Amino acid sequence: MENKKTVGFIGGKFLPFHLGHVYAIIAASNQVDELYVVVTSSKNRDREICERDGIKYIPAEVRLSWIGESLNNLENIKLIHIEDDRWENNYDWETGANLIKKAIGKPIDYVFSSEHEYSKLFKKFYPDSKHIVIDDKRNTVRISATEMRKNLYENWDKLPNCVRSYFTKKVAVVGTESCGKTILTKKLAKFYNTNYVEEVGRDYSKKYSNQLTKEMFNHIAMEHFLLQQKRAEQSNKVLFIDSEAITTQYYLDMYCPKEKSKLIEEIVKLQDYDLVLYLEPDVKWVEDGLRFAGEQETRKINNDKLKKMFRDRKVSFIEINGNYDERFNRAKKLVDKLFENKK
Repeated sequence: MENKKTVGFIGGKFLPFHLGHVYAIIAASNQVDELYVVVTSSKNRDREICERDGIKYIPAEVRLSWIGESLNNLENIKLIHIEDDRWENNYDWETGANLIKKAIGKPIDYVFSSEHEYSKLFKKFYPDSKHIVIDDKRNTVRISATEMRKNLYENWDKLPNCVRSYFTKKVAVVGTESCGKTILTKKLAKFYNTNYVEEVGRDYSKKYSNQLTKEMFNHIAMEHFLLQQKRAEQSNKVLFIDSEAITTQYYLDMYCPKEKSKLIEEIVKLQDYDLVLYLEPDVKWVEDGLRFAGEQETRKINNDKLKKMFRDRKVSFIEINGNYDERFNRAKKLVDKLFENKK
């Protein structure tokens, strides 16, 4: 006769998911044949908790994706999502237990948590299950979700990479030709010991000797956008981006007059930057073999045009001018401000 598989579950809001959760889930999975990770969510309650503690709201599907990615090749772990909007103020343990039992659909041998105080509740609502407490003193990963929310950036090392990307501040550096975007982006990334996203359009200009087609600008915008998502996972709290999709649309018109890409406009809508630094073209024009709008009057006209494109799309930006030293110090103050009074 085949031995019955042992079943357990561990639940939580995972606001946010951190390495303490990873440890607890792994420890629980080591003790059963099947472990169910139950993510409970309530849109209003969870939004209120996040706003109260100063972090941006984390939808349930985002939390599920984090746990799924972090534990994706541990075959005895399964994910379950249960919405509990019906009892936001006072959690209804009996109803919650019934939903969990129904979702798992088989006898539950073990219930795991990190709190001894839940023992009476688990005994009452899961009478046939044994409650096992894992690392209640947080000795393995010294953090709780509450502490994490209140001091997110101070505890950055306790977040999985996939979670870090969600909270990484994104700073776009924009402007017209030869205004110092690339050099400022690189300097900021070096100073903050983090990554940056290069201007993909420039790579295309070099590759095709400046002979770009309309279709290429769609590729540029898509590659650049996806690269931002990838680099954010390995960044140190902030990611710097050289140019973005509105700038790509601007260059499309420069290379292919009166052309406009619907795809690029959709990417513009998806962009979400914490700060946009707009560099004025008041530094010396540098000829590099790819640029072709260096006359001062032309630079002014193009600068006004690009600014209007940002304003028409209701994208806020902060203007930066002066010499290279003034630009760097001004940008640094603005970036530092992103983390002031932030939890």
